[in-house]
Amino acid sequence: MADMYGLSDDEGELTNQQKAAILFIALGPEYSAKLFKHMDDDEIERVTLEIANQKQVSAETKASVISEFYQMAMAKDYISTGGLEYAQNVLEKALGTEKAMDIINRLTTSLQVRPFDFLRKTDPSQLLNFIQNEHPQTIALIMAYLEPEQAATVLGSLPPDQQADVAKRIAVMDRTSPDVIREVERVLERKLSTLVTQDFTTAGGIQSVVEMLNRVDRTTEKSILENLEVDNPELAEEIKRRMFVFEDIVMLDDRSLQMVLRDVDTKDLSLALKATPKEVADKVFKNMSSRAADMLKEEIEFMGPVKIRDVEEAQQKIVNVIRSKEDKGEIVISRGKGDEMIV
Repeated sequence: MADMYGLSDDEGELTNQQKAAILFIALGPEYSAKLFKHMDDDEIERVTLEIANQKQVSAETKASVISEFYQMAMAKDYISTGGLEYAQNVLEKALGTEKAMDIINRLTTSLQVRPFDFLRKTDPSQLLNFIQNEHPQTIALIMAYLEPEQAATVLGSLPPDQQADVAKRIAVMDRTSPDVIREVERVLERKLSTLVTQDFTTAGGIQSVVEMLNRVDRTTEKSILENLEVDNPELAEEIKRRMFVFEDIVMLDDRSLQMVLRDVDTKDLSLALKATPKEVADKVFKNMSSRAADMLKEEIEFMGPVKIRDVEEAQQKIVNVIRSKEDKGEIVISRGKGDEMIV
């Protein structure tokens, strides 16, 4: 427990185990019991023995141990949030340079912080913008220390001519000098901190427009899209594509869905339902005859593995049918105020 937070056990002072014992005593049995759940048997045995050996602990000693533990816990949180340099800056302002360096040195030894830890907390899109102009060898070094999902996103977004080069450099990479890694970390962390301090905020974008149009009345939506189709057909098409996705079928009334299903190819429908939420599939089966639903379920069951791309294409074909019928006024998709039905 004490080792985990790098508590000091300098000669002439309390040992790690003694400090842990004092901390447990100060916290009381309820909180101590919760901490025991996160410790292995050996740690529990050592701390319990030390607790039993404690005779009388002064209020000053308790306060000192709690203060040190709090500083270590906060320092660990700072490292997790913004990296070593961020943690050091915050601690220096709060505790002074000497105390801050003492805490950082003890923590990094006990936590074994991985290189480029601060980059693993960065959004992949921002990370891509940040490193794409670096030398391919630097990019390869960074990606070797990223999480696989994060590295895959970055690699897939690099220019094609750079992807193979970076992948090759990662593959042949062996050992890198700790001094080189620390220097690259230092430079990159400083560069990234200048970007972060600018406090960019995300607003607008296509999805923002989609969410707005999905909440306005049909007349306003149609007017906006018709004007966009003249001014920017590609943007209009992308907005319409996002406004209604396959899973939104559950919003259609039964009569409208039945009209759509009559114009949908069975093969496309079986592919579309291969990877879709249960409520979507149930909605479709409900609006088919029992015989047709059973045949469709059987076709899906015996279809075997399919490519996600093929499923998405089939779903988009069905969405296109729905959009076409809506444009012709054959069906109505309720979207916000002004779409009330007259019976």
